[in-house]
Amino acid sequence: MSARDAVIIEAVRTPIGRRNGSLAGVHAVDLSAIVLRELVRRTGIDPADIDDVMWGCVTQLGDQSSNVGRFAVLAAGWPDHVPAVTINRACGSGQQAIESAAHAVIAGAYDIAVAGGVETMSRVPLGATRQTGFAYGQTVLDRYGVDRLDQGSGAEMIAQRWGLSRADLDEYASRSHQRSADAIDTGAFDAQTVTVATDDGEFAVDEGLRRGTTPDKLAGLKPSFRDDGVIHAGNASQISDGAAGVVITTSAKAAELGVRPLARIVAGTVVGDDPVMMLTGPIPATQRLLKRTGLSIGDIGAFEINEAFAPVPLAWQIELGADPDRVNPVGGAISVGHPLGASGAILTTRLINHMRDRGLRYGLQSMCEGGGTANATLYELVD
Repeated sequence: MSARDAVIIEAVRTPIGRRNGSLAGVHAVDLSAIVLRELVRRTGIDPADIDDVMWGCVTQLGDQSSNVGRFAVLAAGWPDHVPAVTINRACGSGQQAIESAAHAVIAGAYDIAVAGGVETMSRVPLGATRQTGFAYGQTVLDRYGVDRLDQGSGAEMIAQRWGLSRADLDEYASRSHQRSADAIDTGAFDAQTVTVATDDGEFAVDEGLRRGTTPDKLAGLKPSFRDDGVIHAGNASQISDGAAGVVITTSAKAAELGVRPLARIVAGTVVGDDPVMMLTGPIPATQRLLKRTGLSIGDIGAFEINEAFAPVPLAWQIELGADPDRVNPVGGAISVGHPLGASGAILTTRLINHMRDRGLRYGLQSMCEGGGTANATLYELVD
């Protein structure tokens, strides 16, 4: 029996809406269903043949409770027998959904799977699930000798450990906006996005972008977590709304369906790292992935390292020695937003489209995640 592989035959995302912006009136289930229907429209596959839908979502409360993935399938009009599961690995939920679907396809449990995620942070606010509980528990805090675990403090720790000044972070944030502006203006995102009809009209372009952002303009913003800190709203990811998804199958099945794969999922890994600094996981995740595949950092043509906070990709870049021009080449969460459960699939969609546009063989993405974990995934362009 020949070895099975996992390939992505289509990847689609909605434009990313800013908090209380164009997507604020769209239910998470309906936003997800738009992506699901578009995936079927573009590939021509029969949704009845889909073995499972794996859908990332972080704040599973209110609109996003009760297995949002399953209700997205029903809202898309797909047959009742198509199942779905909702996955939560914090900010990496959408990426974990893709990796889990790939595992199932490679193992032979599924022939066709859909994976992705959603987050409508305008409707289900960040941290809403923690308002009535103590998420980490005192035992965990006692183990690490701290009185809280939070990402903002972790970002400040990273900046201090790697000697990153506020000027460094603001320069990076400004570059993120410029790269996203360039991508939007050249139409780099057009083929990967599906227009969303809203009560206010059609929404087609990421709206978090702040054109003309410069370090001088960012210098006026107050620190968010420490009076003498370097992290502020301008060099951190934006609270946003969005959904994204991919279709995963084998090369053999793709040929049978008459569709051409975009990229092969070569390998993936997930690691745990320091839960207090929390956001450094992409460093060991990438190192493990490169070791597993036998590739060097120079072999990778493009990287998507989620811009949760500017110190995250900068510290990763320092440790891995990656070419800055290859890191987040079309901007990232600082410039266009970070809809938590969707971001893993958004990064995948942006990355493989950039690889195709530039003829890059390999692309790698990694995301830091709450609690100190991180996923890393390697993609190979299918020629």
